[in-house]
Amino acid sequence: MDSTKGSSSDSRRRETLTGVFYAASAFLIWGLSPVYWKTMQAVPALEIVTHRVIWSFFILLALTLAQRRGTELAEVLKTPRTLLILIVTTLLVSVNWLLYIWAVNASYLLQASLGYYINPLVNVLLGMVFLKERLRRPQALAVLLACTAVAFRTVSYGQFPWIALTLAFSFGIYGLIRKVAPVSPLVGLTVETLLLTPIGVAYLIYLERQDAGALFHGDLALDALLIGTGLVTAIPLLFFNLAARRINLSTVGLMQYIAPSGMFLLAVFVYGEPFTTVQLWTFALIWVALAIYSIDSLRAYRLVGRTF
Repeated sequence: MDSTKGSSSDSRRRETLTGVFYAASAFLIWGLSPVYWKTMQAVPALEIVTHRVIWSFFILLALTLAQRRGTELAEVLKTPRTLLILIVTTLLVSVNWLLYIWAVNASYLLQASLGYYINPLVNVLLGMVFLKERLRRPQALAVLLACTAVAFRTVSYGQFPWIALTLAFSFGIYGLIRKVAPVSPLVGLTVETLLLTPIGVAYLIYLERQDAGALFHGDLALDALLIGTGLVTAIPLLFFNLAARRINLSTVGLMQYIAPSGMFLLAVFVYGEPFTTVQLWTFALIWVALAIYSIDSLRAYRLVGRTF
């Protein structure tokens, strides 16, 4: 009996460690992905995103079929209400992807990292406004600190951090709407890329007719990078889904800061983006807000009996 309990405990521990590995891998890939996008800096952001959509669709479709979710995919495509929801989320994810890649290649990576640091707090705010969720005092304080950071940066720089806020809110609203869509994350993203693929193919054909396309014009390395955008999109998504099955959301929530931290370190120490005192104070306020938010989230999970 004791050996059975020990075996079960060891199995759960292995599952947890495997989940942590998958989550860390997903967030590391997202955090280091600017290195990948920077290698295609000569290609316009819209063309990069178009390739990302098309190649992602084929990989995601293969993953959907491999996981035997073809029936779910067919049901979604036959349900007008779900399709309408996914059309809206498709527009949001398109804006997010396009702005993010443009920001990376236009040397606004610090703003992009700020946007993804802010995102969890934006989710709290959206939940309060649209889902009538009540904010606990630590959550309210965290949101207030984030607003203070944005206001401080705007007043000090005389420039509104629109890139950071657009990334944070587009992804936050995307997540909010996807909550009401009766579709799994993998199938949902497959449908979203499916909806964009015909437009993307038409755009690439247009570029070819204008002799402006980047694919298959003699640069094999660039060709591989453009096709590889599908893998860079699909692999971390697959890892994230594998992690979510094995570890609690509280653990995933804490680990999500790996991605913007990677962006931040790349921006400051690799790409040499200017990091002023104003930016330091802005990020410091956000980091304090996130620390308060994370500690409060952990306490809330433990109160309802959830552990790591």
